[in-house]
Amino acid sequence: MFRRALLVGLMASAIVFAGCTNKKVVNPIAGVDSKQPDKVLYDRALDAMKHGKYDVARLSLQTLINTYPDSEYVARAKLAIGDSWYAEGGSAAMAQAESEYKDFITFFPNMTEASEAQMKIANIHYNEMEKADRDYTHAKRAEEEYRQLIMQFPDSPLVPEAKKKLLSVQEVLAEREYMIAHFYYTREVWPAAIARFQSLIDTYPLYSGADDALYEMGNAYEHQADLLRRSKITESAKAGIVKTYDDKAAAAYDKILTRYPEEARAADAAKKLQEMKRPVPKATSEAIAQNKKEQETRGSLSTYGKLMSNFKKGPDVTAATQVGEPTLVDPKQASAPEIVRSATASVMSALTAATATAVPGTGTAPPPNGEAPRSDIAAGSAATGTETVTGAATVGTTTGTGVEIINKPASETGIPELGNDLVPSAGSAPDGTAPPLPPTQVNDAPNSAVANGVPATTPAASSATPAAPADTNNESSSKKKKKKHLFPF
Repeated sequence: MFRRALLVGLMASAIVFAGCTNKKVVNPIAGVDSKQPDKVLYDRALDAMKHGKYDVARLSLQTLINTYPDSEYVARAKLAIGDSWYAEGGSAAMAQAESEYKDFITFFPNMTEASEAQMKIANIHYNEMEKADRDYTHAKRAEEEYRQLIMQFPDSPLVPEAKKKLLSVQEVLAEREYMIAHFYYTREVWPAAIARFQSLIDTYPLYSGADDALYEMGNAYEHQADLLRRSKITESAKAGIVKTYDDKAAAAYDKILTRYPEEARAADAAKKLQEMKRPVPKATSEAIAQNKKEQETRGSLSTYGKLMSNFKKGPDVTAATQVGEPTLVDPKQASAPEIVRSATASVMSALTAATATAVPGTGTAPPPNGEAPRSDIAAGSAATGTETVTGAATVGTTTGTGVEIINKPASETGIPELGNDLVPSAGSAPDGTAPPLPPTQVNDAPNSAVANGVPATTPAASSATPAAPADTNNESSSKKKKKKHLFPF
């Protein structure tokens, strides 16, 4: 009996113990009783991202957002989706990451993570930048996004880093602008070179080659002035614009000595001013200290680094300064057509004043330098003194004041902004562009042609005498040869 009772008791105890053990094993929420389900999904997504399972992470995060729209983890989940694309890499993934970050900034602009999202957008384009002589799309986008971060989140702790990155981006963009300007400079297209150099200096004053840009801009203005001095325009007509060009050249050299006194071009600028018989300015101690500090923060590549850079897609930004404030708003850009129009207006204003002092009783202006009127110009058009010959490729114009100008189409010069549409004329299109000239014609009417932005005629004095036909037997040889132009634009 005792053995039977003991056996029954042991069996009962085993059954009770086995039942308790099975109950704990099958409990589906064992160990997670204190966790909320949205937090579980968020933690699960972060763990998947750590192991490179980005698709699984995005699925968990999207489930969290759709299932628990009022959860405190919704904003973090939205940012984490962008981070998963950012970590995955690749051009398509980066485009998706940028879209997610933009959405996050739109829906949660006041969160501290918004500036972080904006920084990552800028970094996406920063990492995709190419060299200055290649596609600059990503460099321009990086500049825009860093500027957006600095202006939209001025109190963010990421602003100092964004400014340094922006200075590096602007170094690349400035280098590109300098290469274009130097291209025009070496080909003696002075207005285009001046416009590019001026835009470069105004927009990127912290560029490492700013002194070179200023020096070449001063030389371009000097060449412009020399061309005018050698032209056949009367001295009274060209004196004003020549002085303007000389003053602008001197101003460019002055800025090298006052803003960049420690750069290599400072000695050359001082020599130029001495040749022009202009005073040589001295830089202030503050300007010298600022320029030295900029130089100290600039780096340079070693010989090996320069060699290896040829095999890299990204640009070299070691020359970018790390001090100073980057440009956040672009100033008004200089324009080559505007420079041409300004020069044209100055010359034509002087010519108009000269025409007003016509010989009494004749209604015509006196011939320049006391020369007799040319026989190949009609008597009735002596007041305008205009002879225009157009051909398939060249437009040549000779004015009564001795101006000889050649106009080439944009297809021949390769410079679209310096084509035949610089100055609107009668019958021009609504956008200000001049209609093309008809092929092969002789036109003695006043204001009949515009050559490279310089009107080919002087204002005509009133005359009742009708125009006589031109003497074709004594045709000028100027119609058969290409004339040397006054302005190279």
